[in-house]
Amino acid sequence: MPRFYVSDTLSSGQLLDLPDNVVRHLNVLRTRAHEEIVLFNGNGKAYPARLALLEKRRAQAEILREEGADNESPLRITLVQAVSSGERMDFTLQKSVELGVAEIRPVLSERCVVRLSGERADKRSARWQDIVVSACEQSGRNVVPKVLPLLPYREALAGLPEGSRLLMSLNRARSLNSIKPDPQGIVLMAGPEGGWTAAEEQSAFDAGFESVKLGPRVLRTETAALAAIAAAQALWGDFA
Repeated sequence: MPRFYVSDTLSSGQLLDLPDNVVRHLNVLRTRAHEEIVLFNGNGKAYPARLALLEKRRAQAEILREEGADNESPLRITLVQAVSSGERMDFTLQKSVELGVAEIRPVLSERCVVRLSGERADKRSARWQDIVVSACEQSGRNVVPKVLPLLPYREALAGLPEGSRLLMSLNRARSLNSIKPDPQGIVLMAGPEGGWTAAEEQSAFDAGFESVKLGPRVLRTETAALAAIAAAQALWGDFA
C-alpha cells in the first residue's frame, strides 16, 4: 500500500487535503479514488486512509484509523557523515535511513570535495531531508530522522549527543565487535573520499572517539558508513 508523509496533525475520521507533492505522486502511480493509502507525519504512528477525491491537481483522503507501529531500532545511531560528492551523499543518507539510523549530522572536513556554505548549504540540507522522508515512505518507518544543518568538522565535534563515539578509521582501530555500546546509543563518524587528516583524527580522539574498523580493507565513504550501521544493528540492534 503506498505510503506518504504529510506534515499535518492526523487523527482518525479526519478529511484531509493532501499536499501538491503527494497529489503528483498519486497520479504518477495511477492511483484511483476510493483506494487506500497510508499517511504518516513522523510521530511514530501510521494512518491508513481512503482517497475520497483524486483529481489532477487536488486530492482528499479520509483517515480510517490510527495504528501504532513500533519499527524503530532499539539502538539509537547518530551518523556524523563528512559530505561526499555527486550522488554518494544522497545514497548514504537514503540507505542509512533504511538501516535504521536515528539522526544524521553532515559535516565539512578538510578533504571534502564538495564545499558548501550559505544558501547553497541550506538548499542542500533541505534536499537531504527530502531524501530522508522518501526513504521513510519506502521503508515503512513512521519516525523521520532529522538531518541537522551542515557544520564545519570541529564545530560539529563540540555539540554531539551522548553515546559511544566511534570513528571509522584504520588508525589505532579496534574491531567493532570489541566495543560495548553505551545504553544511550552510538555516534558513528565516517569520513569523506580522501579520509580524515591526522589533525582531524586527533581532534576526534580528544573529543572521546575511538577508532573502529570493519576488517583490514579501506572502504569507500558510502560503503564505510552503511557497513558500520548494518554491523552495529547485527551486534546490538534489531538485526540481532
